[in-house]
Amino acid sequence: MDKRLRTVAAPVEAITDEIREIWTDMIDTMEAMPGVGLAANQIGVLLRLAVVDASDERGQAVRMANPEILHASVKLREHEEASPHLPGVSAKIERPRAVTVRFMDETGEVVERDFVGLWATSVQHQIDHLNGKLYTDHLSKVKRDMLVRKSRKFQ
Repeated sequence: MDKRLRTVAAPVEAITDEIREIWTDMIDTMEAMPGVGLAANQIGVLLRLAVVDASDERGQAVRMANPEILHASVKLREHEEASPHLPGVSAKIERPRAVTVRFMDETGEVVERDFVGLWATSVQHQIDHLNGKLYTDHLSKVKRDMLVRKSRKFQ
């Protein structure tokens, strides 16, 4: 596994054209998978950048720099999560159903936004990536080892 997936990404100082290009690449990659989110370290860029689009019609991607969760609901939501670094497998993960996230948007403004349902799950999944964590870290060691073995067979 790529060690960049286990590396805590560096904060973004300012929104530049280069950052906007990275977001565009990330959205293109996310759409091609297809997926509902992507963290920059998944494409080898160790910056705290994420994109999320859990809309039905697509084209609603939220671009985030330095996202951090300010509040998380007590109510949990279970969702089948997967990631391109472990092809062919997924696992049910319980996460807060809603989160309030502070991040820098594409204009450089620091905003706070509420995400609910699949949007909230994806944002939390991406923030985990930026912190060097994988969705499998939320599983027991036995389940995690089983998934990794199954994924290796799939490859």
